[in-house]
Amino acid sequence: MAILDAGVRTLSNRLPKVLSPKAHAIIDYASVGTFVTAGILMMGSKKRAGISSILCGAAQAGLVMMTDMPGGVFRVIDLPTHLKIDAGFSGAVATLPSLLGFADEKKAWFFRAQGMNIAVNTAMTKPDGERYSARNMRRRRAA
Repeated sequence: MAILDAGVRTLSNRLPKVLSPKAHAIIDYASVGTFVTAGILMMGSKKRAGISSILCGAAQAGLVMMTDMPGGVFRVIDLPTHLKIDAGFSGAVATLPSLLGFADEKKAWFFRAQGMNIAVNTAMTKPDGERYSARNMRRRRAA
Protein backbone atom coordinates (compact mmCIF):
# COMPACT_ATOMS: atom_id res chain seq x y z
CA MET A 1 0.00 0.00 0.00
CA ALA A 2 2.91 2.36 0.68
CA ILE A 3 4.16 1.83 -2.86
CA LEU A 4 0.75 2.75 -4.28
CA ASP A 5 0.63 5.84 -2.10
CA ALA A 6 4.06 6.92 -3.32
CA GLY A 7 2.96 6.26 -6.90
CA VAL A 8 -0.16 8.40 -6.51
CA ARG A 9 1.88 11.23 -4.98
CA THR A 10 4.44 11.07 -7.81
CA LEU A 11 1.66 11.01 -10.40
CA SER A 12 -0.07 13.92 -8.68
CA ASN A 13 3.05 16.09 -8.79
CA ARG A 14 3.78 15.49 -12.48
CA LEU A 15 0.38 15.70 -14.17
CA PRO A 16 -1.03 19.10 -15.15
CA LYS A 17 -3.96 20.36 -13.08
CA VAL A 18 -6.48 20.85 -15.89
CA LEU A 19 -9.74 19.43 -14.51
CA SER A 20 -12.22 21.72 -12.84
CA PRO A 21 -14.15 20.53 -9.77
CA LYS A 22 -17.23 20.17 -12.00
CA ALA A 23 -15.34 17.91 -14.43
CA HIS A 24 -14.01 15.93 -11.46
CA ALA A 25 -17.56 15.40 -10.20
CA ILE A 26 -18.75 14.26 -13.64
CA ILE A 27 -15.92 11.73 -13.87
CA ASP A 28 -16.67 10.55 -10.32
CA TYR A 29 -20.33 9.96 -11.15
CA ALA A 30 -19.32 8.11 -14.33
CA SER A 31 -17.03 5.98 -12.18
CA VAL A 32 -19.96 5.20 -9.88
CA GLY A 33 -22.00 4.03 -12.86
CA THR A 34 -19.12 1.90 -14.10
CA PHE A 35 -18.64 0.27 -10.69
CA VAL A 36 -22.33 -0.55 -10.32
CA THR A 37 -22.76 -1.82 -13.88
CA ALA A 38 -19.63 -3.98 -13.68
CA GLY A 39 -20.73 -5.27 -10.29
CA ILE A 40 -24.07 -6.39 -11.65
CA LEU A 41 -22.37 -8.09 -14.61
CA MET A 42 -19.80 -9.82 -12.38
CA MET A 43 -22.38 -11.20 -9.92
CA GLY A 44 -23.06 -14.28 -12.01
CA SER A 45 -19.50 -15.54 -12.22
CA LYS A 46 -17.66 -14.07 -9.23
CA LYS A 47 -19.83 -12.88 -6.37
CA ARG A 48 -16.94 -11.39 -4.37
CA ALA A 49 -15.91 -9.22 -7.30
CA GLY A 50 -19.50 -8.16 -8.00
CA ILE A 51 -20.27 -7.20 -4.42
CA SER A 52 -16.92 -5.40 -4.11
CA SER A 53 -17.61 -3.40 -7.25
CA ILE A 54 -21.08 -2.37 -6.09
CA LEU A 55 -19.72 -1.37 -2.68
CA CYS A 56 -16.95 0.67 -4.32
CA GLY A 57 -19.60 2.44 -6.40
CA ALA A 58 -21.62 3.18 -3.28
CA ALA A 59 -18.54 4.53 -1.48
CA GLN A 60 -17.62 6.71 -4.46
CA ALA A 61 -21.21 8.00 -4.74
CA GLY A 62 -21.31 8.83 -1.05
CA LEU A 63 -18.02 10.68 -1.23
CA VAL A 64 -18.94 12.82 -4.23
CA MET A 65 -22.38 13.60 -2.82
CA MET A 66 -20.88 14.80 0.48
CA THR A 67 -18.33 17.10 -1.19
CA ASP A 68 -18.77 20.86 -1.43
CA MET A 69 -18.39 21.16 -5.21
CA PRO A 70 -20.68 21.22 -8.24
CA GLY A 71 -22.58 17.94 -8.18
CA GLY A 72 -22.33 17.63 -4.41
CA VAL A 73 -25.58 17.21 -2.50
CA PHE A 74 -24.84 17.47 1.22
CA ARG A 75 -21.63 19.59 1.03
CA VAL A 76 -20.08 18.27 4.24
CA ILE A 77 -16.41 18.06 3.19
CA ASP A 78 -14.31 20.41 1.08
CA LEU A 79 -12.64 19.55 -2.23
CA PRO A 80 -9.03 19.23 -0.91
CA THR A 81 -10.25 16.66 1.64
CA HIS A 82 -12.18 14.86 -1.10
CA LEU A 83 -9.00 14.66 -3.20
CA LYS A 84 -7.03 13.20 -0.28
CA ILE A 85 -9.71 10.56 0.30
CA ASP A 86 -9.76 9.80 -3.44
CA ALA A 87 -5.99 9.23 -3.41
CA GLY A 88 -6.34 6.62 -0.68
CA PHE A 89 -9.45 5.12 -2.23
CA SER A 90 -7.68 4.60 -5.55
CA GLY A 91 -5.04 2.46 -3.85
CA ALA A 92 -7.67 0.51 -1.94
CA VAL A 93 -9.62 -0.22 -5.12
CA ALA A 94 -6.50 -1.41 -6.93
CA THR A 95 -5.57 -3.82 -4.11
CA LEU A 96 -9.05 -5.31 -3.61
CA PRO A 97 -8.45 -8.29 -5.94
CA SER A 98 -5.39 -9.33 -3.91
CA LEU A 99 -7.26 -8.93 -0.63
CA LEU A 100 -10.28 -10.90 -1.80
CA GLY A 101 -8.45 -13.70 -3.60
CA PHE A 102 -9.14 -13.11 -7.27
CA ALA A 103 -5.92 -11.31 -8.25
CA ASP A 104 -5.08 -13.87 -10.96
CA GLU A 105 -8.41 -13.55 -12.77
CA LYS A 106 -9.40 -11.17 -15.55
CA LYS A 107 -11.82 -9.34 -13.26
CA ALA A 108 -8.87 -8.04 -11.25
CA TRP A 109 -7.86 -5.79 -14.15
CA PHE A 110 -11.14 -3.91 -13.87
CA PHE A 111 -10.32 -2.92 -10.28
CA ARG A 112 -6.75 -1.98 -11.18
CA ALA A 113 -7.98 0.17 -14.09
CA GLN A 114 -10.60 1.84 -11.91
CA GLY A 115 -7.97 2.54 -9.26
CA MET A 116 -5.80 4.18 -11.90
CA ASN A 117 -8.79 6.14 -13.23
CA ILE A 118 -9.50 7.54 -9.76
CA ALA A 119 -5.82 8.34 -9.20
CA VAL A 120 -5.47 10.21 -12.51
CA ASN A 121 -8.75 12.07 -11.98
CA THR A 122 -7.49 13.12 -8.55
CA ALA A 123 -4.05 14.09 -9.79
CA MET A 124 -5.39 16.28 -12.61
CA THR A 125 -7.98 18.21 -10.58
CA LYS A 126 -7.15 21.76 -9.59
CA PRO A 127 -8.19 22.19 -5.97
CA ASP A 128 -9.21 25.83 -5.97
CA GLY A 129 -9.89 27.12 -2.50
CA GLU A 130 -13.35 28.47 -3.37
CA ARG A 131 -16.27 26.74 -1.71
CA TYR A 132 -19.33 25.85 -3.79
CA SER A 133 -22.05 26.27 -1.19
CA ALA A 134 -25.47 27.49 -2.29
CA ARG A 135 -24.84 30.90 -0.71
CA ASN A 136 -21.63 31.39 -2.74
CA MET A 137 -23.37 30.22 -5.91
CA ARG A 138 -26.13 32.83 -5.41
CA ARG A 139 -23.51 35.54 -4.81
CA ARG A 140 -21.68 34.66 -8.00
CA ARG A 141 -24.90 34.74 -10.04
CA ALA A 142 -25.83 38.13 -8.58
CA ALA A 143 -22.45 39.67 -9.40
